[in-house]
Amino acid sequence: MKFIVSSTALFSHLQAISRVINSKNSLPILDCFLIELQDGTLSMTASDNETTLSTSIEVSDYEEDGRFAVSSKTLLEALKEIPEQPLSFQINSSNLEITVQYQNGKYSLMGQSADEYPQASELNEGAVQVVMGADILTTGINRSLFATADDELRPVMNGIYFDITTEDITLVASDGHKLVRNKTYAAHGEEKAAFILPKKPANLLKNLLPKEQGDVQIGFDDRNATFTLENYRMVCRLIEGRYPNYNSVIPQNNPHKAIIDRASFISALRRVSVFSSQASSLIKLSLSENMMKISAQDIDFSTSAEESLICQYDGNAMSIGFKSSFLIDILNNIASQNVIIELADPSRAGVVVPEEQEENEDLLMLLMPMMLND
Repeated sequence: MKFIVSSTALFSHLQAISRVINSKNSLPILDCFLIELQDGTLSMTASDNETTLSTSIEVSDYEEDGRFAVSSKTLLEALKEIPEQPLSFQINSSNLEITVQYQNGKYSLMGQSADEYPQASELNEGAVQVVMGADILTTGINRSLFATADDELRPVMNGIYFDITTEDITLVASDGHKLVRNKTYAAHGEEKAAFILPKKPANLLKNLLPKEQGDVQIGFDDRNATFTLENYRMVCRLIEGRYPNYNSVIPQNNPHKAIIDRASFISALRRVSVFSSQASSLIKLSLSENMMKISAQDIDFSTSAEESLICQYDGNAMSIGFKSSFLIDILNNIASQNVIIELADPSRAGVVVPEEQEENEDLLMLLMPMMLND
């Protein structure tokens, strides 16, 4: 078996799929890439047994179809330093010795039998199919991934919940302190359905999607999901379980609304939060007519800070406490110039929404308050 392939094309595709591979694997074969040649198409696959990512490129001047596995670390390190040029691969089918020839030299390494490589799961016949634009899916994952939990006791919270209806698709993530609900009307399903995408495949998609064009085909059953992109295909195990009713957590009527410039709010929070208690990162927002006072103090070290910002607010004067790092995360994941902060009272969740929603989008973020001592 032999083929000639561009060094940079091969390296970029292998590097993209290598993110699936764990540093420690239960099966030694999972440290390898699976490489298959069929009719001039070179397919490359990486897996950690729960998530499998594959991609393919066309090769020139090939002979004899075949498949083999090869150490991912060795191959990536070897290809990393080779500038753009054709690489000639020759694989001895009897002992799987691989010879890679390039402009000034050659590499020789041993392959492994591809038969040991685990097969990716197939979906059931009744699997649900949905189509989403690559840009819409990118935006949804980017906005919600930061709010997922790391909770071994409640695994359903450790992923992004896709809630699909015939009118829209909503991506939800929450760790119990903060919640993101990102609804898009630019995509919808044929029927009502839902699944929970784990954090690792969501992160992989976050890295792959920005380079992709067109639509993403999503298929899923009760155990697995497949994402088919223009250049990649991912099969992953889903989180099984029932996602909590997120709509019941979102307050429907918050009478106090403050409109504030997002960039200056983030800057002020970053400055003031330096002086908050390291244990709690508590900052206090005090609202009065068209004014917001941001303050923090660390009693242990006798440090404190406060800063005032102009905002649009005509409700009753009130103070509420939040964890500053969570609030900054939320503001960083909203794109609009101004944000609206909706509050009911200091013990109920605050809702943050962009002043102007993007076209076909409905984005809402929620943050639970912290108790103030005063």
